Amino acid sequence: MNHKLTDGGQVMHVGTLARVEGEGAMHIEMRDGRVTNVQLQIYEPPRFYEGFLRGRGWTEPPDITARICGICPVAYQMSACWAIEDACGVSVTDAVRQMRRLLYCGEWIESHALHVFLLHAPDFLGYESAIDLAGDHPAVVETGLRLKKAGNRLMTVVGGRSIHPVNVRIGGFHRMPRTSELRALRPVLEQALDDALATVQIVSGFDFPDMEQPHEYVALRPEVGYPIEEGRVVTSSGHDFDVRDFPRHVAEFQVPHSHALHARLDGGERGPYVVGPLARYTLNHDRLGEVARSAAREAGLGTECRNPFRSIVVRAVEIVEAVTEALRIIDGWTDGAAPSVPVPARAGEGFGASEAPRGILFHRYVLAEDGTILDAQIVPPTSQNQPAVEADLRSLVEGWTDLDDHDLQHRCEHAIRNYDPCISCATHFLDLTVERS
Repeated sequence: MNHKLTDGGQVMHVGTLARVEGEGAMHIEMRDGRVTNVQLQIYEPPRFYEGFLRGRGWTEPPDITARICGICPVAYQMSACWAIEDACGVSVTDAVRQMRRLLYCGEWIESHALHVFLLHAPDFLGYESAIDLAGDHPAVVETGLRLKKAGNRLMTVVGGRSIHPVNVRIGGFHRMPRTSELRALRPVLEQALDDALATVQIVSGFDFPDMEQPHEYVALRPEVGYPIEEGRVVTSSGHDFDVRDFPRHVAEFQVPHSHALHARLDGGERGPYVVGPLARYTLNHDRLGEVARSAAREAGLGTECRNPFRSIVVRAVEIVEAVTEALRIIDGWTDGAAPSVPVPARAGEGFGASEAPRGILFHRYVLAEDGTILDAQIVPPTSQNQPAVEADLRSLVEGWTDLDDHDLQHRCEHAIRNYDPCISCATHFLDLTVERS
């Protein structure tokens, strides 16, 4: 809805923004062609998971936090496990680490496929929804659905089910999948690899707006391999620190227009920072496997990617990486590994982080001697990206003042979806208001 104000200004109002997760609004004010105020207003009620965790037992966070998100429950489970195990002074076996990575690969495949094909691709191809897209390009949507199904199959075999997996526990798993179960997935994953490579070709051919981010990039970097389930924190300005130092570098703060906390890195002197695919790729492109590295090169990605609209290409490359990693782990797996290690309760403070599809997800827990959780802190990627989203919108609106209201509105919605924001796992609704004068 668009209408003129009596003072000559203009209000652009979008009642519903589909293809994001959760409830929010956006308010943009312009004066003389300059943006004077940008607010990503997340008004969805707080969910109080950190409060729910206080007073619970040390073994409960994987099952409780998995309920935060139906799309990326493994991210919450893995970060919770690392943090509790850190607090209890326990290290898991290499077999547990490999199986955790395999489960996480399933989540990356299904989550990235959902975003690329059903949420983001319609923006580039000029459709209102994936349903409309499927009417003209059924094969494209079928590819996405097939990829998502492959990721869900992998999560079911390793995690017990694809939504809120039940096989994860502190110290490892309740049971290890048998080699025969994993090998039975191979044909599905071989087809998924073909689909993933085709996806890179499809999305690399999209028309991308010309935009470059100056933001700080932050991602995990493990000792070996591409970051998925663990690693140290690295930044594009050269900082490198342990996950337990995350609270020293990242401070959360409240803003009046959002129920989700914002975050700043090292006092915010370098402006907003970004977590997620662009940061992971830019800081770890050298860690991609040969197949994914070749796909990235053919897609025209260099050693870094700072165009947020090209994040869809990086996500496609990460699907290739997740599929090839899953195949590698399955081919090297043998039966007989213990499913878990004991994690006895003790007093302590623990820290854990993993790379959710949308970026770094950090957990911190303080335990009493009997394992009761005294304090819990969860820093999800979308809350960290909020200031960067607002900065992108400010730059976008000021750079494209020649666009009419309809096209500008579309670019703003598209810019939000570049981040695959997970405001929550409930209603898909967002208001956009632009005031011009």
